[in-house]
Amino acid sequence: MTNRRTKIMILSVLSIAFLGLAGAAFAQEADAENCKDHPLFSRMKNFYISDCKVSFDAVEFYLPDSPEKTVEGQVTRIDYSLKEGAQMPSVLQIRRNYGNAVKSIGGSILNDDSNNLSAKLVKNGKEIWVKLDVYNDGRNFTLNVVEVEAMVQEVTADAMYNALAKDGFIALYINFDTGKAAIKPESQPIVEQIAALMKSHLDLKLSIEGHTDNVGTPASNKTLSEQRAKAVLDAVVKLDVAANRMTALGWGQDKPIADNRSEDGRAKNRRVEIVKK
Repeated sequence: MTNRRTKIMILSVLSIAFLGLAGAAFAQEADAENCKDHPLFSRMKNFYISDCKVSFDAVEFYLPDSPEKTVEGQVTRIDYSLKEGAQMPSVLQIRRNYGNAVKSIGGSILNDDSNNLSAKLVKNGKEIWVKLDVYNDGRNFTLNVVEVEAMVQEVTADAMYNALAKDGFIALYINFDTGKAAIKPESQPIVEQIAALMKSHLDLKLSIEGHTDNVGTPASNKTLSEQRAKAVLDAVVKLDVAANRMTALGWGQDKPIADNRSEDGRAKNRRVEIVKK
């Protein structure tokens, strides 16, 4: 009887120990507390988040044929680890997965070699940099997503007038809601400077001309550029400038000033020009 009880106790202890180890393993493979995937990128299959951090920080990007670049902004860092016993993907497979994800949302690959990938895109008016580091032969990787604040152009009425006097036009980078003609609040100072320009030079007449990149159809881009030019005109009129001193025109994607094959180029092409009449 005693031997039987002893065996039962030993088995119970072993079972508890086994369950404890299984629980510990399960806990290790659950996502770290308060961690989740970045909204732009899903994870690789069979990986869990071992750590994460969101803060204002700087990330170093190593680009081919150029010095390293430091990008500051809101940084989301996510560390991923492979679940125990899961099939390990290749380093190339992980790089291709995230590279394709970047391309699918309109981004550009800046560097893709060995264990690293760097990319850049613009989303909802924000410049976003992406850095992927793969290590331990693909068992672990770290994703850094740096969200740079939307570009805010600082331009004065005097600077506009000087450009008009010299070149006859000036390109303004006014931020709009994506795919719409609603001017974002951060661009209101530019509108106010256009109004100040018009009030300082009462004989000045302007053509306000909208331009887009080549994403979308030529017809839809022309319509959008016309709507945005009209939105700027209307916003200036609200600041007590006579509407008959301005006209609104949309060129769509017909007059690019940069290469539409890169995100930087597309960002430069999305502009509003004021042209002296």
